[in-house]
Amino acid sequence: MRTEEPVRSGKYLRYVALGDSQTEGVGDGDDIVGLRGWADRLAEHLAIANPDLRYANLAVRGRRAGEVRAEQLGPALALRPDLATVVAGVNDLLRLRVEPATVADHLEAMFAALTESGARVATLTFPDLTRIIPLARPVRSRILDINDRIRAAAARHGVAVAEIARHPSVADRRFWSEDRLHCSPLGHQLIADAVAHALQLPGSNDSWNEPAPPLPAPPSTQWRATAELRWAATFLGPWLGRRLRGQSSGDQRTAKHPQLHRIEPPPDRTSAPAT
Repeated sequence: MRTEEPVRSGKYLRYVALGDSQTEGVGDGDDIVGLRGWADRLAEHLAIANPDLRYANLAVRGRRAGEVRAEQLGPALALRPDLATVVAGVNDLLRLRVEPATVADHLEAMFAALTESGARVATLTFPDLTRIIPLARPVRSRILDINDRIRAAAARHGVAVAEIARHPSVADRRFWSEDRLHCSPLGHQLIADAVAHALQLPGSNDSWNEPAPPLPAPPSTQWRATAELRWAATFLGPWLGRRLRGQSSGDQRTAKHPQLHRIEPPPDRTSAPAT
């Protein structure tokens, strides 16, 4: 175990991201052109001031918190990060049966192991999915529960928390991809900005938490009903089918960046929602 104190000035040299599809970057690019995502965007932010930064992303879509712990924590520790992000649990909360306490235990175990190794660790809270997917009402209490547990575990281990759950525009459709489970590029940038601010990185501020510009007038009731049916057929149906078959979107997938590598500073920076 390393004994030096975690870096607090933003001069990080080794950043490792652990998690599921959000950290992998689903919704920000695709499997043909490649995924970017909030963790990549955070690494690009770091690289502006730290050109020697090296970055690994161990996240794999579909992984539950226990799987992230079992599959990613060991490799993450082996990379000796001085900065790590841990975001997992949504895939657990969407299951028919789940114990938020068990999910939180897996997250806290990762917080503890990484901070004890000398890494600065950051995580985030989850938005209320019922504001984007009304059919998700049964999981609302789970989300509120796990967020409270994340805050408590983070406080015990000195983990920085980006309060995405409290963002005033969390239900704004511009921040979400068509499947409503993953962020759009704008949403991924918002998370990157929020985590940077939670870590008090140079060049970060609290502007990420400002409300988005107003949306145009809502479409007609008929249009919304048609959109809901299209969403259910395109995304909800296949998702339920995988659950019934015991399959995951992450089956046969591996991490996109399993080893530390240098990255280039961002070619552009998407930071404000389009109107």
